[in-house]
Amino acid sequence: MRLVQFEEGDRVRVGVELNNGGDVVDISAADKRIPTDMRSFLEGGESAIEAAKKVVSAGSHIVRKENLKLQAPITNPEKVLCVGMNYKDHCLEQNVPIPKEPVFFNKFASSIVGPTDDIVYPGELTSELDWEVELTIVIGKTGKNIKESEAMQYVFGYTVAHDVSARDWMKKNLNQVMLGKCMDTFCPLGPAIVTLDEILDPHKLDIRCRVNGKTVQDSNTDQLIFKTEALITFISRFITLKPGDIILTGTPHGSGVSHQPTPVFLKRGDVVEVEVDRIGRCTNRVV
Repeated sequence: MRLVQFEEGDRVRVGVELNNGGDVVDISAADKRIPTDMRSFLEGGESAIEAAKKVVSAGSHIVRKENLKLQAPITNPEKVLCVGMNYKDHCLEQNVPIPKEPVFFNKFASSIVGPTDDIVYPGELTSELDWEVELTIVIGKTGKNIKESEAMQYVFGYTVAHDVSARDWMKKNLNQVMLGKCMDTFCPLGPAIVTLDEILDPHKLDIRCRVNGKTVQDSNTDQLIFKTEALITFISRFITLKPGDIILTGTPHGSGVSHQPTPVFLKRGDVVEVEVDRIGRCTNRVV
């Protein structure tokens, strides 16, 4: 399934996209037991999933795509976790050694915007605004100290994130990575959470980013150093994962700071598209 959150008029609900970019089944309207926000839906576990499948199979409560606006598929996760330097090709272009263990940092829910919302250039805070396309794990159930052999049982599905980054803040004052990553609108997310049954192998997906129509990142998730199972096992040693938590898994080569001989950064008016095959695309304008 392709789970989405969407607006129709002044109402926000959970739905199932019939195909990528297509019409949406309004499962919250069809079955009042189904929550109207994604985090609550995920907390509902198997019963919520089965209820959604029944509504979809009934073929009713379809909302035409032109009559709705997609929100981020989850807007209120308890945790937004991010992994740095997790693509082999990105490490090579940065001329840094392959990490021996995952490097985690975080964003906040206040960074999240929808798949077509604007990215707000943060005033005079930065002059080095950069792009990063990322495959994103969505956690489906609570777990701590999760074994690698069982890690996929905790994954509800995957979505796409744009890890917007203020590079100058990441380099200054003893490396202010968090501040450079967590500003408002710095995490466009979506368009849908795609469940595991629709993705044959999450670690063999083409992943790309375009700026104003020009491809700037083009890779495959087979370049991931630490894959889903390893990331979940590592981070769950330290914190309890909860339904709705998201993990941005890192970005491939081609970020603006890596351009040679001169880095290239985003400016107001630029349109950024981040895309992962079988999941979809976020298209956001910098304003």
